[in-house]
Amino acid sequence: MLTSKQRTKLRSIASTTEPIGQIGKSGVTDNLAESVDKALTARELIKLSVLKGADETPEFYADELAERTGAEVVCVIGKKLVLYRKSEKEHVEHITL
Repeated sequence: MLTSKQRTKLRSIASTTEPIGQIGKSGVTDNLAESVDKALTARELIKLSVLKGADETPEFYADELAERTGAEVVCVIGKKLVLYRKSEKEHVEHITL
């Protein structure tokens, strides 16, 4: 579980990060969940955007992706969501919390 200080630090890092993907009308598919899982392993912190045609709220997608990938929801701002999961890989630039 992230503390408020850790969440604040991750939010500030994410504010300068571009979204790596989009969630559209089809929602969270197996392919999307797998891509997010791989991205979290490689980067630890990712941002996604939810398209206007999506059926659910960004909060719903953030919770679903967090549950399916073992990540934590850092924040949801507007149509953007930020997820974090510490990577176990050695050659990843780890975020110090």
